[in-house]
Amino acid sequence: MRTRREVAEALSEKRPVVALESAIVTHGLPRPRNLEVAKQAEQAVRDAGAVPATIAMIAGEPRIGLDAAELAELAEREDAVKCGIRDLAPAATAGAYAGTTVAATALLAHRSGIAVFATGGLGGVHRDAQQTWDESADLGTLARTPIVVVCAGVKSILDVGATLERLETLNVTVLGYGTDRFPGFYITESDLPAPARVDSPGEAASVARARDALGLEGAVVVANPLPPDEQLDPALHDRVLSEGLIAAEAAGVAGKDVTPFLLDHLARGTGGASLEANVKLVLRNARLAAEIAGELAA
Repeated sequence: MRTRREVAEALSEKRPVVALESAIVTHGLPRPRNLEVAKQAEQAVRDAGAVPATIAMIAGEPRIGLDAAELAELAEREDAVKCGIRDLAPAATAGAYAGTTVAATALLAHRSGIAVFATGGLGGVHRDAQQTWDESADLGTLARTPIVVVCAGVKSILDVGATLERLETLNVTVLGYGTDRFPGFYITESDLPAPARVDSPGEAASVARARDALGLEGAVVVANPLPPDEQLDPALHDRVLSEGLIAAEAAGVAGKDVTPFLLDHLARGTGGASLEANVKLVLRNARLAAEIAGELAA
């Protein structure tokens, strides 16, 4: 595992650093938008006073922070794979280029000494999981990785209520940022309550410090909602998602193929509006994560 010099120096000097995941670069956004958004996310972190550390695998080596050439190569490679924790060792052996998932990014960031991580949305319990047992590895990883994760909630194509239940069972702290309702990812809020609330980066940092003082092992999830004027139209979201679920069942789409199928269906069915909402929330989360990292470093 190699840490970029700028990131290593910031960590050694106890300056704020924010980890950024790279699966959105390799698999989450179309080219060339993926590289544009990756650069914008890093700049959002810098503008808020922190050092960005995009985490990925380059030629079989986990990298904590990418330079401009590495980020561009990762974004442009057709053969880049998506790498969760279980995939790290095979990908390293194969010399792969890989975008890291929420779980893999959180693990590598924590082991590097990074306290705050920004992403779009968490994985979680899939719909019909009572038959398929399909649950994201993100949840188990957050239960045993003491990092602050800033997100816009759980991807709305999943079973959000069941995911919150699992996070409770796994003792993961979940905070609504400036809201009493759990964010709805593409839309401002779901119909579910947030387990707890904070209203400033300083309050979020205080919860993370209290977690450490209590010796708790899990993550602190800061769920940061899109403002109402930036959300995807809720009625459009619900209609297109319902249509996508029916289409997935009719096509026999199952397992890990469901998420990309539904995300693509949403993008097409909303005329690209879901993609634009995704970009907005990623950048908002990067800025907030940098502000929380600054409070923790103060």
